[in-house]
Amino acid sequence: MKGSEPPLQADNCKAPGVVKNPIIRGLLLATGWLAVVLGVVGIFLPLLPTTPFLLLAAACFVRTSGRFYQWLLGHPHLGPYVLGYLDGSGLPLKAKVYTLLLMWGSLLLSAFFILDSRYARVLLPLIGVGVTVYILRLPTLRPNSSDSHSS
Repeated sequence: MKGSEPPLQADNCKAPGVVKNPIIRGLLLATGWLAVVLGVVGIFLPLLPTTPFLLLAAACFVRTSGRFYQWLLGHPHLGPYVLGYLDGSGLPLKAKVYTLLLMWGSLLLSAFFILDSRYARVLLPLIGVGVTVYILRLPTLRPNSSDSHSS
């Protein structure tokens, strides 16, 4: 979506389909708002990542509430975290580092100290490698390039 196309804006994002089941819808909405709260807290706490939580919130809202999804993308402070990923311009370096550190910490803790399974000790690190490759291949959003999303 780079090149001649305009950057992704809150007003031109289309939801792929709203979940109809009221229980799943409620769980997704609750998860979305919890992710927003954790993402906002992550702005102020250096050990808590912001972008992954806001991406989770966007994923939950896109399937449950177009209004909340548009609110998140259009938010002057939170929207740029999500828009950089959605329009392909990338994730901030801080978000990549925090995501990888927290992911590897939780995967290794789970695989070797919490779970008592040989499969988990092999499977979880393999999943971690795949996610790490994916995150590292995403473009890195430079601090001054996020300004283009706020206009």
